[in-house]
Amino acid sequence: MTTAEDILKPMRRTIDTIVDEEALRARLDSGEQLRIKYGVDLTAPDLHLGHAVNLWLMRHLQEHGHRVVFLLGDLTTRVGDPTGKSETRPVLSDAQIEDNARAFLAQVSLVLDTSPEAFEVRRNSEWFDRMPVSELLSLFSMTTHAQLMARDMFRDRLAQGREIALHELTYPVLQGYDSFAMESDLTIVGSDQLFNEMMGRQYQQRLGARPQSLITTVITPGLDGGPKQSKSLGNYIALTDTASDKFGKAMSLPDDLTGVWASAYTTLDDDRVVDLAADAAHGGREARDAKLAMAEALVARYHGAVEAAREREAFLAVFSQGATPEATDAVQLTTPVVTALGLLERARPDLSGSARRRLLAQGAVRLDGRTVSAPDAVLTVCDGSILRTGRRRWTRLDVRR
Repeated sequence: MTTAEDILKPMRRTIDTIVDEEALRARLDSGEQLRIKYGVDLTAPDLHLGHAVNLWLMRHLQEHGHRVVFLLGDLTTRVGDPTGKSETRPVLSDAQIEDNARAFLAQVSLVLDTSPEAFEVRRNSEWFDRMPVSELLSLFSMTTHAQLMARDMFRDRLAQGREIALHELTYPVLQGYDSFAMESDLTIVGSDQLFNEMMGRQYQQRLGARPQSLITTVITPGLDGGPKQSKSLGNYIALTDTASDKFGKAMSLPDDLTGVWASAYTTLDDDRVVDLAADAAHGGREARDAKLAMAEALVARYHGAVEAAREREAFLAVFSQGATPEATDAVQLTTPVVTALGLLERARPDLSGSARRRLLAQGAVRLDGRTVSAPDAVLTVCDGSILRTGRRRWTRLDVRR
């Protein structure tokens, strides 16, 4: 019989804390199917490897017979979680919310088992749209102003003289009630969501249900060594990136993070991770080979071992032998004369304006082998020119006169 320890042991590498571990172990040992809450607000549907840490833990539990309940927060999206935000979030239209819901479902299916036996989709509008005002007010009565103001972001806003909209104060209440409504047994979240999910435990207890256990996961530095992966900083690997992009981006990681990323984002065993970290610390060829092994294992997890090995060979051919990769993006220009920043806007729409400027400032932009660093430099592009942005991205430029 599979025990709780058998299930939890391989998860420990990416777990930070477990709230009410005793109850979680008892449920796992009992053999009952757990309902694992995975809730998202339907804002920007761009999942990266940092998000996937939680998804892979859920997938592991699915493989042991448990069920992920994917909660689309269509109602709470209209409220907006103020976590980490200094301003009130803009409200999305119904059409935007539905588009984002479809995008989220497509991305989580890259990791989770979405068969009906292991996966269920719910929307919190199912219960909130039909909840009487009297019942909602009853929920609010179970939470005090002091509890809500314990959140760092609320205190910070007040200290800075910034407004807090009343509907934002209700967000933890709404997310907490979700746990009761969907009968959550366990939720796996980042530490920034711990407050809201502890509210879930509170509401489950107050309303006579068994409280959920919580798992929070480690936060891994971004590609640039920053505190975490972020789209605004361009320091992330997206789940939807190609195998080539995943491999190339992983190879841009600072050497000293090779072991950290191998631990969080691959299935290599612990001893191998330790060896890679030690090799990376030596620098030179050992560090390069360690990073190659990490990148190959990372890509294999999403695209398979054959594709990962192919990307390793392609990377070595390009970077060790100076070749230009056969597969390049293509961008059409209507004029051969363009500024450097304007060219990057066309070639790298995936990057923010500040990320494009950083590439230029770092000397990481080359047009036909010539470094371009000034954003306002006027360039003359030839049909078939090759633009290289960073260490891993090439774009063929087609000029239509």
